[in-house]
Amino acid sequence: MKKISALLTATFLVAAASAPAFALDPEYVRKSYEQAVKNEKLCKTLIDQLSKETSNVVFLGYLGAYQTIWANHTSSPIAKLNTFNKGKKNIEQALKIAPDNVELHFIRLSIQVNCPDFLQYSSHINEDKKFIKSNIDKVNSTSLKAMCYKLIH
Repeated sequence: MKKISALLTATFLVAAASAPAFALDPEYVRKSYEQAVKNEKLCKTLIDQLSKETSNVVFLGYLGAYQTIWANHTSSPIAKLNTFNKGKKNIEQALKIAPDNVELHFIRLSIQVNCPDFLQYSSHINEDKKFIKSNIDKVNSTSLKAMCYKLIH
């Protein structure tokens, strides 16, 4: 009996060691998006998780969005500007890779309509609204579609 138990334990440990790491759920990232503005811990956790997923272009866009939100949770003006600019760069990089992705246009639009004017990040508002309106039927996620409608109306 001890041998069977040891064998099962060893098999489990080998299987666990070879299993892929925790996969980030896109719906969780979407649903946490609005909450991150008020929840510093959630924002930081998602930045850490998304930083490991930058090969996924949508996650790269969300990383940028969460980084711009992180500027709200930082006290130093220099740190605020640096993290905002880092986030903006990631959003724009994601859109350069996938310019026809509705979710990336949603991300950029949501940041541009909510950031202060002095940051001068508002040049794509009309373009993104138009793109989202024209392509919202291509969105499969119910939560993303609702977020888009809320933002453009």
